[in-house]
Parts: sequence; C-alpha cells; structure tokens
Amino acid sequence: MLVYMRGAGDIATGIALRLHRAGLAVVMADIAEPTCIRRTVAFCEAIRLGEACVEGARARLARDAREARAIASSGDIAVVVDPAAEMASELGPDAVVDAILAKKNLGTTIDMAPVVIGVGPGFTAGVDCHAAVETKRGHYLGRALYEGSPIANTGIPGIIGGHGSERVLRAPADGTFDPLAAIGDIVRTGDVVARVDGVPMPATIDGVLRGLLAPGVHVLRGMKSGDIDPRGDASFCDAVSDKASAVGGGVLEAILRLSGALGRLTAARPRVSKWPRRRFRKGSDGNVRRREID
Repeated sequence: MLVYMRGAGDIATGIALRLHRAGLAVVMADIAEPTCIRRTVAFCEAIRLGEACVEGARARLARDAREARAIASSGDIAVVVDPAAEMASELGPDAVVDAILAKKNLGTTIDMAPVVIGVGPGFTAGVDCHAAVETKRGHYLGRALYEGSPIANTGIPGIIGGHGSERVLRAPADGTFDPLAAIGDIVRTGDVVARVDGVPMPATIDGVLRGLLAPGVHVLRGMKSGDIDPRGDASFCDAVSDKASAVGGGVLEAILRLSGALGRLTAARPRVSKWPRRRFRKGSDGNVRRREID
C-alpha cells in the first residue's frame, strides 16, 4: 500500500514512522525551504541534506515521482519537493494524508485517493476527507473522526513541563535566520540562541533547546522559530513526541479501516483453536479442583 503525505515536519514524521513500521510505503512532500523547527525528528531535513534518519528509519530525497516510488519500494521513505501535491496523481497512491498542519485546508480534496485523511483543524470528514484526526493535546488527541471536524485551533501551544506559549521562541524581526546554538543545548533565560539580521532572539525559559530553524531561512517577525523543553532531557530531541505518535496511530487506524485492509487481514488470519474453558470449585475436603467445561 502506497501513502502520499503532504507535509514532512515533526508531526508528519511521527505519522510516517507509524505507517512505515506497519509495512506501508510512504512518500512525503514538502516545500523547498521547510520551516520545521524540530529538525532532528523531521524527515523534511532530507530536502536540505539529501537524507535524514529518525529513530532508525531513513528518508531520502527524490527528484521525481519515479524515483520516489523506487525509494519507497526499497524500504526507505521518499521525500519530494511538491508543495501543490502535483505528484499525487502520477503516483496514484492508495491513501493521501494531509499533515501540513496549516490549521486550514491548502487544497486537499476527497477525490485525491481512495482514502484521504486530514490531520488537525481545517478538515471535515465526509466533505474534504474521509477521516480527520484530532491534534489538540487532551482527552481526544489522536482520535480518528469519521464525521465532523477536529477541535478548532486555539493559538495556544500545549503545556509541556508546566509551560505553554512561553516555551516557543519567535523571530524578533523580518530577515534571515542565523542560529547561534544547536538543538540539544541546555539554555538559560536570556541566552541568545539566534539572530535575525543582527536582532537577538533570547531564550524565554530554562531548558533544552528542542527545536530551532535551519540557517538561512527567511522569517517574518513573530514567526515560530524555536522551542525550549523545560523538562531538561536532551534525549527527547531525538525521539518523536508523544503527540506525533498518538496522531500517527489515529492515521494508521483510519487508513486500515477505510481501505478494507483490516477486513482482509482478518479473513486471511488462520483459525485459532478454542481453549477449553475452566471452572474452579472447592471440594468437600477443602481443596480447589479445576473442571474443564468445553
């Protein structure tokens, strides 16, 4: 089964890992200059570096649909520059997953593939996709929805280690991003971790620098450019988040259910002989005896 994914950021990568580990072939598409900040766990880095590895899985950059199919068939994940999803029709995927996370639909339609999944706000199951998956942290995170829409964007980052919006670093000016620190560094409030055309971007809280834009990216003032994890564990920088894994599970469920793959698996599964049921009772001598009651 071939899945074409729109978006290759950290949440999309968590989804891709779930699909890849389940045996599905994956092609991911992104823009030519990705703006993902959690780059150590994002397959979009393959666009900048040629390939990227996350949790033991490798993604490689493909120049066209033919090369993308060959990479996906080889056991790796293919990444292409295809912001308008023009390769989707050429690839003819079994499923399309929109994981751009733009908080709105940027052109995905329900007729793009036999199964179309929308991730996060901006999608309505049965209208522009067959299923949508909840991305808001909380009780419904990762839930696959077969009617209706995910919770609308609140604009407030999820709470991690007791911190919400203050853990997000934003560009202090318009211009070219110049990082002065690296993902995984321990930072303190006030440390300058990057500059934008000479204007400093200081750390807002103490913690581990979990995400930071790549050098040379053009930013606008207020644009999300970094992320600090107050929990202080640098190992988290190399592992997809709990959120990404949960959302990936919802996408995998929806694809298997809507494609009919679960039904085929059930039909092909060998019949398992029924274990005899057992009932326990206490005899007159006080000893417990077991009796099989098939």
